[in-house]
Amino acid sequence: MDQITQLSSTIVHYSLDIREGDRVLITTYTDQPLPLIKELIKKITEVGGIPFVRIVEPSVHALLSELTTDKRIIEQAKHKMQDVENYDCFINIRYTTNDFENGKIPTDVLKKLGEATKESDFIRINQRRWVLLNYPSRMDAYKAHMKTDDFYDYSMKVMTINYADMDERIKPLKELMEHTDQVRIIAPGTDLTFSIKGLPAIPCCGTMNIPDGEIYAAPVKDSVNGVITYNTPSPYQGRVYNHVKLMFENGKIINAECDEDNEALNKIFDTDEGARYVGEFSFGLNPEILHPMGDILFDEKIIGSIHFTPGQAYDNAYNGNDSSIHWDMVLIQRKEYGGGEIYFDHKLIRKDGLFVLPELQHLNYHLK
Repeated sequence: MDQITQLSSTIVHYSLDIREGDRVLITTYTDQPLPLIKELIKKITEVGGIPFVRIVEPSVHALLSELTTDKRIIEQAKHKMQDVENYDCFINIRYTTNDFENGKIPTDVLKKLGEATKESDFIRINQRRWVLLNYPSRMDAYKAHMKTDDFYDYSMKVMTINYADMDERIKPLKELMEHTDQVRIIAPGTDLTFSIKGLPAIPCCGTMNIPDGEIYAAPVKDSVNGVITYNTPSPYQGRVYNHVKLMFENGKIINAECDEDNEALNKIFDTDEGARYVGEFSFGLNPEILHPMGDILFDEKIIGSIHFTPGQAYDNAYNGNDSSIHWDMVLIQRKEYGGGEIYFDHKLIRKDGLFVLPELQHLNYHLK
């Protein structure tokens, strides 16, 4: 089985479990992923699904967004609601051409659009089946410091790992998280405490994001105190922020700094009230993803990392926080990235990116 066939089989048969009569919308950015799109169409049809394809050109999309008016936002909200009413499954295939293509979209437009589409976004994320993936591009290879052909092979490898095996491996960590109250995270520039008591832990093993490999919960909304400094690039809406440092008091971000533009950074957290509270705490667990490349789909899955996410909480791990943003930001704790420790109820569970409890050590895979 070649790589494209394997990836499409994973999406259709495992990730989405497409069935007779399912209406499936495939959205792609540029026509570069055509080999995957054509194979998806074949496999969706074979199982009785009904495929539809929407191709978006990134620079046209950016221009439309830059020139968006209030009237267009109203229409966009209607169209997004029609999508969740008319389709059962969504496959969103991104293809990176320029991380800064959307850099001139006014922040007030993004804020208004986020508020106008909050209901349809909620339905799509929480009540529909969906998959989001990045088709490997030359730009991605550049960011990963790899030859284009090598990155293509690497990308296909991490997207098609054995997700069923991962799902089994994660079960002891899920059980531990669901019996934990207090969490403490320590790393260079980081000393953070919060509670996850009473909140479910949700394994992510190839059913939504590809590549996948994480397990998330959410902090009790007002329980977060201390400081966290992220040691990977944090892209957001056409800009990239480095060494973002957030200080929390009773759940709320009271100070936010970065290497670049602190004013722009804080505008993101002023999007709405929920943007200064956290909606997700997650462990990265993909054994084949070791280093950041400025693409959150990959970076949040880095083995030995965590991400701690300001903004909207997921419906299946809901802590009461609502926002039009959801910004996954990553801290790697492996030794070569400065190390760090994680404690559950004052007991060390992970040191320098490696789980130390015997019942969790299989999650270290090949790391030593």
